[in-house]
Amino acid sequence: MRRGVGYAALAAGVGGLVYAGPAAAWLGGVRRVVPGLAGVGEPGHVALTFDDGPDPVSTPCFLRELGRLECRATFFVLGEMLERHPRVGRRIAEEGHEVAVHGWRHTAAPLARPGAVAAGVGAAVRLVREVTGVSPEWYRPPYGVLSTEALLAARVWGLRPVLWTAWGRDWTASATRESVLATLTPGLRGGATVLLHDSDHTCASGAWRSALGALPEVVAYCRAAGLRVGPLGEHGVGRRGGHGGSSLRSGCQVTVSGGGRG
Repeated sequence: MRRGVGYAALAAGVGGLVYAGPAAAWLGGVRRVVPGLAGVGEPGHVALTFDDGPDPVSTPCFLRELGRLECRATFFVLGEMLERHPRVGRRIAEEGHEVAVHGWRHTAAPLARPGAVAAGVGAAVRLVREVTGVSPEWYRPPYGVLSTEALLAARVWGLRPVLWTAWGRDWTASATRESVLATLTPGLRGGATVLLHDSDHTCASGAWRSALGALPEVVAYCRAAGLRVGPLGEHGVGRRGGHGGSSLRSGCQVTVSGGGRG
């Protein structure tokens, strides 16, 4: 399908029942049924992912720390943030990290007007290509909520939807390095996809410092357990013999919720 034609058809055909889809399913059920969508990867690897950037204040701090740790990650960027701060987004790619799509604005799909999610995904994909010179591969919807419209948009633009298996609850005003580590550690096992935030654009002001403070220990914990830490592109999601890909990439009509704050 030509993407221009496919996108036009998608925008014209989305609405009503198709837009909303059936009721949501929590991440635990998603992980059991479609582990690839939840982000379950190879047993010897942990995927490190960040949401809501790029931010000119906080994102460079994460990039410096990742460089010091000699670790690469996947950054799910918001189109509106990348539009404001393209140099930071370009730096993410230049330093060897993956740039993925988090939508245009941080709005839950069921609350957006019909057609807005698809338009935002398409605009974000085009901007990532323009800024980085690379086509994004991954899509994580805001709050981990996938509507039928979002799934169809991901299919049209060649994106693979992925949520997460472990998070640090690092978006709250009360989050600290210690609280992030305490929340994350039980989920730090082979095949995990970790969700943190490199920006407070949609979080409590300064909340990103809790994730930054925890980052060295998260990486050290995984490496001490013999696990490699890196981007989703090295995670083996959907590879033959792995944990299986997401059949949702083909646009089956459901609404899926990760039950969180992605």
